[in-house]
Amino acid sequence: RWQKIFMFPLWSKMAVFWNKMFLTIIVLLIILFLDAVREVRKYSSVHVNEKAANVNSSAFDHIQMKLFRSQRNLYLSGFSLFLWLVLRRTVTLLTQLAKEMASHAALETQVNDATEAAKKYMAENERLQEALSGKGNGKKKESDTTEEKLKEEVEHLKAELQKTSNAFHKAKTEVAAVKKQSEGLRREYDHLMKEFEQLQ
Repeated sequence: RWQKIFMFPLWSKMAVFWNKMFLTIIVLLIILFLDAVREVRKYSSVHVNEKAANVNSSAFDHIQMKLFRSQRNLYLSGFSLFLWLVLRRTVTLLTQLAKEMASHAALETQVNDATEAAKKYMAENERLQEALSGKGNGKKKESDTTEEKLKEEVEHLKAELQKTSNAFHKAKTEVAAVKKQSEGLRREYDHLMKEFEQLQ
């Protein structure tokens, strides 16, 4: 499903600007977060000073309202910054998983083609050996050379089959590792969302 979603041409156009957009939003969120921290510190100190001075209640309520707004902005910008980083990591993992699945499918087809070719060559080898064994001794040298060539070809095909099966197993383990990593990230994201809901 994710592979079909990522095959849209819109993503390839956005991929060029994705890093710039991500860094721009990160910088913007960090600025907002630092501004909110500054506002909270400012109104917290003013809040304490006004409480100690016992000035009129309307000014005290106004300062409390400003403090509440700055605290709200602090929480919103902090959670936005954190969730933006989580979103970036999730998108990265999903793209890696889609690429691994595509390479896994390509390796599977390659291994199937190699096994079919090896079976075909082995069947031809057996047929040729039967045909050569049925002929007389006059062509014995020629049959020996063809038999040697066929044996070399069979060995070469067996080596290729071994190589492709090794690549297939390696891709399989990589896909399993990426799946496990994305599952852990999903659990962590759910846990953080629960904590976020509890904090709200």
